[in-house]
Amino acid sequence: MIKLKNLIKSYITEDIKTTAINNIDLEINTGDFVSIMGPSGCGKSTLLSILGMLDSPCQGEYLFNDKDLAKLNESQLSEIRKANLGFVFQSFNLIDELTVFENVALPLMYNNADKSLQKERVNGLLERFDIAHRANHLPQQLSGGQQQRVAIARALATNPKLILADEPTGNLDSKNGEEVMKLLSELNKEGTTIVMVTHSDRDAQYGNKVIKLLDGKIHHSRPTEVLEVECA
Repeated sequence: MIKLKNLIKSYITEDIKTTAINNIDLEINTGDFVSIMGPSGCGKSTLLSILGMLDSPCQGEYLFNDKDLAKLNESQLSEIRKANLGFVFQSFNLIDELTVFENVALPLMYNNADKSLQKERVNGLLERFDIAHRANHLPQQLSGGQQQRVAIARALATNPKLILADEPTGNLDSKNGEEVMKLLSELNKEGTTIVMVTHSDRDAQYGNKVIKLLDGKIHHSRPTEVLEVECA
């Protein structure tokens, strides 16, 4: 699905050059669950932004399903994002003025999906994640765990092939964090590819591969002994 070759990303501010990603080679296969770890400032978020086509490398290749993204314009990249990617963030990134239903429906609205399809898809996701009874509530009326379930439902609205998760349990207590990780594990077992940035060793073990970054480089990469979890 993803192949990175000699990837470099640098920033220049006030004549100071900072290399966030330093000559990374990486392959992510369809169906993988990859956990990216490392200390603050090691390049995790930058790498995730590049994988999500929200930022571009300065040098190197990024192939997505054998397409060289450097050869595509922003409109073409946007179409690939909409068709293939879902995003889950630490801070949920829900829109406070919209209801739970409306938040989950947003990606479908952006894709100009038929309203009947939107209703069917959103209601199905809300039922699956046990938040259908909150469909007409606003995000601030929900617990943190419920908000993250809404965020995951929104990420799945267009049935993406790849989910990029940035510290998805970072703002949750251990119980809600475990529930979110079980949801992601279940989705992966159903075939969704997941790339997750995390500081949690336990969360990382839900994946089949752990990549540790240090100073913008892959310091260590290894398969994990995937946790066996019972998904609700």
